[in-house]
Amino acid sequence: MPVLPIVITEDHNDILTSKASRVPRVDDGIRKLMDDMVETMFAANGVGLAAPQVNVGLRVIVLRVENQIYQLANPEMVRCDGDQTGFEGCLSIPGWVGEVTRCERVVAKGLNRHGKEVRIKGNGLLARAIQHEIDHIDGILFTTRINEGTLREVSKEPETEEAAVSGV
Repeated sequence: MPVLPIVITEDHNDILTSKASRVPRVDDGIRKLMDDMVETMFAANGVGLAAPQVNVGLRVIVLRVENQIYQLANPEMVRCDGDQTGFEGCLSIPGWVGEVTRCERVVAKGLNRHGKEVRIKGNGLLARAIQHEIDHIDGILFTTRINEGTLREVSKEPETEEAAVSGV
């Protein structure tokens, strides 16, 4: 499983701001994409990754929260409750974080790696990561959602927990 190059905003690639296409069916090609995305996310020390971030315009996301791996094709939000505000960053916008207010609890549905519909319930970081990655496949970057005045550059070595969470 190769580590794929991550598209960053400085590449001026429109894929990051374009809505991704639905996956017609989960097949071996999609499973390989999911596996490669997980390897890429691990290598980049990220919490989540969306297919457009590896230059693939499909609605596929992967997440790693509390040592649990989630792989979804065609994810959609089913329910979103409460509010949480916290720092986010993005593997496609390296070196920057900002406060974003998102739902505290979510339920999302999508197709797992076997093509079966599943639902994922999450709160806290998992809820934040699901929302962040679904935004990616809708062509929305976290910088459009940051609370005014909170975007800031971070050092290469995270000194705080906030900075360490920047790889959502």
